[in-house]
Amino acid sequence: MIYGIIAVISFAVAGIIFFYVGVQYRKKVAEAKTGTAEEKAKSIVEEAHKDAQRLKKDAEIAAKDEMLRKKDEIENEAKQRKRELQDIENRINQRQDLVDKRAAFIEEKENNILKKNEELSKKENELKMAEQREIEELSKISKMSTSDARNELMNKISSEMQVEIANYIKNEQDKAKYEVDKKSKEMLAQAIQRCAADHTSEATVSVVSLPNDDMKGRIIGREGRNIKTIETLTGIDVIIDDTPDVIVLSSFDPIRREVARIAIERLIADGRIHPGKIEEMIEKAKIEVENTIKEEGERALFETGVTNLHPDLIKLLGKLRFRTSYGQNVLNHSIEVSHLSGLLAVELGIDPTIAKRAGLLHDIGKSFDHDVEGTHVSLGVDILRKYKESEQVIYGMEAHHGDTDPKTIEAVLVQAADAVSASRPGARKETVDAYIKRLQKLEEICDSYKGVDKSYAIQAGREVRIIVKPEVVNDANMIIMARDVAKQIENEMTYPGQIKVNVIREMRAVEVAK
Repeated sequence: MIYGIIAVISFAVAGIIFFYVGVQYRKKVAEAKTGTAEEKAKSIVEEAHKDAQRLKKDAEIAAKDEMLRKKDEIENEAKQRKRELQDIENRINQRQDLVDKRAAFIEEKENNILKKNEELSKKENELKMAEQREIEELSKISKMSTSDARNELMNKISSEMQVEIANYIKNEQDKAKYEVDKKSKEMLAQAIQRCAADHTSEATVSVVSLPNDDMKGRIIGREGRNIKTIETLTGIDVIIDDTPDVIVLSSFDPIRREVARIAIERLIADGRIHPGKIEEMIEKAKIEVENTIKEEGERALFETGVTNLHPDLIKLLGKLRFRTSYGQNVLNHSIEVSHLSGLLAVELGIDPTIAKRAGLLHDIGKSFDHDVEGTHVSLGVDILRKYKESEQVIYGMEAHHGDTDPKTIEAVLVQAADAVSASRPGARKETVDAYIKRLQKLEEICDSYKGVDKSYAIQAGREVRIIVKPEVVNDANMIIMARDVAKQIENEMTYPGQIKVNVIREMRAVEVAK
């Protein structure tokens, strides 16, 4: 056991000795390595310092080289700029020399022009003096002053020019008339033959047939109460005379007359005639007439193909069914004018829509009653503008009687179609008194002109012939007279259609052989 303890102690001592020896060895090795690292670090620092010195020298050398290169470039550029400036200066000097030469040349030219102007002024003064001397000499020879000679020359030229102007007007009018008449006749013939319209004169009375004469007494009523009720409620005159089986309704208002006619016919059919029944039938008749007015307006639109018309305008158009102009039904006349305007527009190769619309609405102002003031043209313009009709349609309506100048082709077509529709045989009629007064007015206008021998209104006032005194009116003046008479007739008279003015001058030489 002792040996065992000794052995353990021996091992422990040996371990301690070995540990100490190992520690010392490692210390020496570490010291050796540390010395080597310091030497390497010193050598690396020395190498780095040497490299830095070398790089610094290289950078200084490169910078010097770059400075030298830049200096050379700047010097070369300065030399180039200097040469360019020198060239510019040389060119400027050359141009200055050229400008100086031109200025001298212009100054010389100006001096020459001034000299020539002075010479021209002298010559002009000499010419004026010579002209004045010639005028004085001519005045002495002719024994006339300058103003007298000028007036005589102007009078001579004026008379000659008057003849030439008249001849020129006549020749041009003849040419234009021939071409226009030929073309217009063809177009009107084409339009008229495609538009055949009935012409029945409207009257201011309506006739109601009675089943027997006893019905007259029932219509009159006890002490005339029935007939008084009818006349009071309708505003028409009931005429009961000796004519068998008929009574006559008279009124200038066709709508009232139509209401009375319908009411009386229904009373006759019903058999019960007394004031209460009369009032009931008249109210029903008014409703029926209102419906008829609307249907007539729609019929006019359907026949003419006009669309998108305001309902109020359709109603006004339907009222034209109960309006007349010189005995011609205004609604039928408007439909005919619409057809003719559209056909003429097609013949001219333009869109007929505006022409037909303006033709249909051209007499819309006649639908108003007498309590609305204004001409049918002005009323028509106002109502069409109120319902936003186009300006082309308004122009066509406004110019159809020549109150204003036509502004569009459609306005001219409506004017022509209106004249054609109104002047057809049997289309219109007028009273004998109005007819005679119109003829007398025509002859009075013609007789008022100097040199007129006699004048005659012929062809129912469609033509007037003026016979002039040949010793007073020459060929040139008669042409001007015809135009003046036509203008005066247009301004002072109202008439349907057109009036042709013929001026006749005849010179006869008569001798008797014995």
